[in-house]
Amino acid sequence: MTKNQRLENLINQAIVDQTQELIDKQTDNMPTTVEEMIGLYELKNNQRQVLSLSLSNYTYHYQAAHGMTFIKSLTFDLKNEQLCQLQDLFKPGSDYVEKLSNLIKQQIKQRDIPTLTEFQAIKPNQDFYIADKTVVIYFQLYEMTPYVYGFPMFPISVYDIQEIIDENGPLGRMIASH
Repeated sequence: MTKNQRLENLINQAIVDQTQELIDKQTDNMPTTVEEMIGLYELKNNQRQVLSLSLSNYTYHYQAAHGMTFIKSLTFDLKNEQLCQLQDLFKPGSDYVEKLSNLIKQQIKQRDIPTLTEFQAIKPNQDFYIADKTVVIYFQLYEMTPYVYGFPMFPISVYDIQEIIDENGPLGRMIASH
């Protein structure tokens, strides 16, 4: 994948750690036997030195009403050789939580999404991935909506948040015209 062994190790270790965390989340303190467990990944972005992927884990426990799935994403800034948190995409001190939360509130209304409670705001470390010129903010099952609704995903165009994006970060490179 890369000639840089340190970066390759960072990426591989992050994937291993996140996969194990998903497995642990599915099996910790469960009184029943796991009947089935399926782990998948999806490549969301691999351009402009930004690698973003989602890892999902579906687990069905013996005699459960239905299986449970969790999704976690990893976004790497390959240029700066780091695993990114949501805050790393934005200028220091910018109120990215409020800005993104307001855009999500608009989408909830526009898309008529049934929420379990009134949506207030994202967490500063909310789950996300990058897909081309979009940051997708998402929530786990039951976190915002009833189970049947699936994973609420909120694609936000970089152009709607351009003023708070760190130009030197992963999202900044997605906007750059070169």
